[in-house]
Amino acid sequence: MSKSARPSACNLADLIVYLSRLGQASARCAETAPQSLTAAQWTALRYFARANRFSRTPSAFSEFHATTRGTASQTVKSLVVLGLLRRQSHESDARSTVIEITEAGREILRHDPLEDLRKALERLAPERRDALADALGQTIVTLAEDRKAPVFGSCSECNHCHQDDGSYFCLSTRSFLSLPEMQAICVDFEPSAR
Repeated sequence: MSKSARPSACNLADLIVYLSRLGQASARCAETAPQSLTAAQWTALRYFARANRFSRTPSAFSEFHATTRGTASQTVKSLVVLGLLRRQSHESDARSTVIEITEAGREILRHDPLEDLRKALERLAPERRDALADALGQTIVTLAEDRKAPVFGSCSECNHCHQDDGSYFCLSTRSFLSLPEMQAICVDFEPSAR
């Protein structure tokens, strides 16, 4: 690709935003979903379905969604009213709330508008998908550092996670992690050195 044909950073930013909006506005979802949700509600539902036990709080979701705690709380509240999420008291701190996805929430996620985007990404050659993942990951880390925002990721790619004799341990939470938790989203994520 010639230097003049390469997209500018401005064009790339616009393309990423467009891809995000296009991915969330699936016509398939509008036709098959039992009820319509806003983009923020879909993001919250996905987040709580994928977040680990330490990250299923309204404040962690507000950081993940890059919004205020009040806005995040309203989004969570609307999903609780719809029966897609439920609030529970934290087992070790009754003042804290943990959010769990309900069976109805899991059912509606079967109509997730991002599924079309996931399928399009699956069609990329593995080396192109890996390159895209690396580029986006690096961009997220850089922007988050510039804005002093947290970086979210899974335990399997985190500096806090240590494996020993087939068990996984998080140094941040001082907890053993199950294999499914290794792929969950974590608010305490610290990108491992690449």
